[in-house]
Amino acid sequence: MREMRAFREEVRGWAAGGPGGQASDLATRLGLRTAVLLEGLSDLAAVETLAARRGRDLTAEGVCVVPMGGAMNVGRYAGLLGRPCLGLRLTGLCDEGEQRFYDRGLGRTGAPRRDVFVCVADLEDELIRALGTERAEEVVRAEGDLRAWETFLRQPAHQGRPRQRQLRRFLGTKKGRKIRYGRLLVEALDPEQAPAPLDDLLTSL
Repeated sequence: MREMRAFREEVRGWAAGGPGGQASDLATRLGLRTAVLLEGLSDLAAVETLAARRGRDLTAEGVCVVPMGGAMNVGRYAGLLGRPCLGLRLTGLCDEGEQRFYDRGLGRTGAPRRDVFVCVADLEDELIRALGTERAEEVVRAEGDLRAWETFLRQPAHQGRPRQRQLRRFLGTKKGRKIRYGRLLVEALDPEQAPAPLDDLLTSL
């Protein structure tokens, strides 16, 4: 796990214009064969949590899961992790609205588009629909966010909207909340109840 974190940090620096030698050395040491390109840390939390719940050790399988800090960075990360640099197989998970960045970025490396799994709105929306809104609200209460949730619901801008949209918006109202709930919502699911894009991604690895 420590070496995988180090690899992610090296790749982040490489993508920002730094040298890539250390990332290449770590990729060889870890025996990496596949890179999963994710938009952000909340997606990373969800993917790693579901993998663990299914008894999978992605690092041992030669899979690195890489948050890129936004879909617009996919071209740079794909070029470094895929061809012509490290030559890893590339796959990913993205929102429907960001798919064009993935198609273009991975297309430059020759990676097939079928290896990108797409959420209709975003992963949080997929998880809330898989759980159901009542169960998702139970997770919010259990996490101690009931007061914040009730305050959110009293705000005029959010009243009258479908519960699913309210929950999705609530998760994005505080820094770090989406990351925390990326893990919590997956933990609340039955391991085989995962939404299709997330399930298909794990199955493909």
